[in-house]
Amino acid sequence: MTSMTLTTTLLQASDLAISGDGVTIAPISFTLEAGQRLTLLGETGSGKSLIAQAIMGTLPAGLSAQGALEIAGKRFAAAEPATRHSLWGRTLALLPQEPWHALDPTMRAQAQVAETHRFVAGKTAPAANEAASAELSRLGLAQALNKLPGELSGGMAQRVAFAAASAAGAPIVIADEPTKGLDAPRRDEVVELLAHTPNRGGALLTITHDIEVARRLGGEVIILRQGQVVERGPANVLLNHPETAYAQRLLGAEPSRWPDPPSFTGSAQAPVISADALRIERGGRELFRDLSVSVRPGEIVGVVGPSGCGKSTLGDILLGVTRPNAGRVDISREMPRLGRQKLYQDPPAAFSPHWSLTQLLEDLQRRHRFEQRAIAPLMQRLGLNEPLLSRRPGEISGGELQRFAILRVLLLKPRFLFADEPTSRLDPVTQQQTLSLLVELAREQACAVMLVSHDPALVEKVCDQTLTLAG
Repeated sequence: MTSMTLTTTLLQASDLAISGDGVTIAPISFTLEAGQRLTLLGETGSGKSLIAQAIMGTLPAGLSAQGALEIAGKRFAAAEPATRHSLWGRTLALLPQEPWHALDPTMRAQAQVAETHRFVAGKTAPAANEAASAELSRLGLAQALNKLPGELSGGMAQRVAFAAASAAGAPIVIADEPTKGLDAPRRDEVVELLAHTPNRGGALLTITHDIEVARRLGGEVIILRQGQVVERGPANVLLNHPETAYAQRLLGAEPSRWPDPPSFTGSAQAPVISADALRIERGGRELFRDLSVSVRPGEIVGVVGPSGCGKSTLGDILLGVTRPNAGRVDISREMPRLGRQKLYQDPPAAFSPHWSLTQLLEDLQRRHRFEQRAIAPLMQRLGLNEPLLSRRPGEISGGELQRFAILRVLLLKPRFLFADEPTSRLDPVTQQQTLSLLVELAREQACAVMLVSHDPALVEKVCDQTLTLAG
């Protein structure tokens, strides 16, 4: 007698389309059976995150969805988002692109994860606390159980959000850029955790611009561009032998394939900023000691190291926000009052959520008196469309908001820029274009740049020298 394994459709989208407010996502259809994985891959702003929001029923105001959805055996009209809210946590779990939007800033890490275990999964308080502690420890956060989100690095906050969203064991997991801001070992750990969902009979829909994540997850891949499906197929076939010119260009833009950077010619100039013998402690732990570094006009210095090793803290010291326990920082006498600027790893932390981008830029212009005419050409160079200006920060993709952050800081013409993972939300094509522009403008404006990245290949192809923090 032979046995048969019956497949179960967990998620099916039929002619799912999105429109409104200058957005058009062409109808897309796909099916996820129990045990299957699907990855949406494409440039920033191609519609990947909007598809996830349409499934969850959380599209921004002004956008609407059409088509039909089948979720765990129940049919829903995509145009009726409220009908799916009861599925959150129990049937549908969303791992959001921005951990700051998912975490309570007043609640400590263990408590946030335990809350899901207790009130969604139905565990007792002691069992919920124990499960939360074990989950966070598996994610390398054993030392962060009692920390608030504001005390965590971007990568650490993202892992807490991952643990909280997946705690109730929902069979369908939608992961929106789940590995941005993570170094390679942590990225691989999150990919392994994501893989447990289909392995235990669930289904996984992943949105990412990280080609290596798509490779490791396997399953099926759909490549999107400007709201259109460009190519789809098994990951092991499509990612190794793409057929369309666009897919070939996207996959060819991985940092390891970039050309070598032009040589830096300003090594004889006096540093814009320098530090000597820095030592810093945080939470009773020494992050680094005897650290010395200098950056000259137009020079790009890469900063690499594992999550939590002190990269962002180094930036705070150089920017004058944090005082080191030992050592000194010297700044050029020609440094203007606003000459030191920062590009944040998580742009939502740097934008007011209540105002449109037009209003935020107008406020910046009134305060700092830069030329209004400088905005449009810089937007064009950054690949930002004018219709986006009418939206609030939370109504555009993470990659688009990241580029607006770059736009805003470059309008101030800084002399020293600490760029903390400035392209972590960008696809390979947009990342290469944006970093090329950042380097070009740094050379033009004699701006010293420290560039934090978890990607050694990116640092090698962009930076003039590299500073490695051991952690």
